[in-house]
Amino acid sequence: QVQLVESGGGLVQPGGSLRLSCAASGSIFSIYVMGWYRQAPGKQRELVATITSSGNTNIVDSVKGRFTISSDNAKNTVHLQMNSLKPEDTAVYYCYMFLQGVGTMIRNNLWGQGTQVTVSS
Repeated sequence: QVQLVESGGGLVQPGGSLRLSCAASGSIFSIYVMGWYRQAPGKQRELVATITSSGNTNIVDSVKGRFTISSDNAKNTVHLQMNSLKPEDTAVYYCYMFLQGVGTMIRNNLWGQGTQVTVSS
């Protein structure tokens, strides 16, 4: 069984920074895409950023220039550095990985449990 464990959420003032991390554990053959989504109260879950195994990134316009996604493929870990945070960034942030486990040809979408980010003064 592969699991994703997130860390780094919390309460921060507007203009502040947070760094989210997500580590995958278990019998992993390969991770193809890592990323972050978020869901604000009363809204649908939305994409924030993704990074492929070759390092190609995709960041949504609403956070571009403020958020940076990075990964450590050797450690099966993805990070989201969030700077210049705004109240509208308040949401539960979910780690996402598209991966293949050992001993299977099936590729799966896997989600973390979510971590709360609150931006408020």
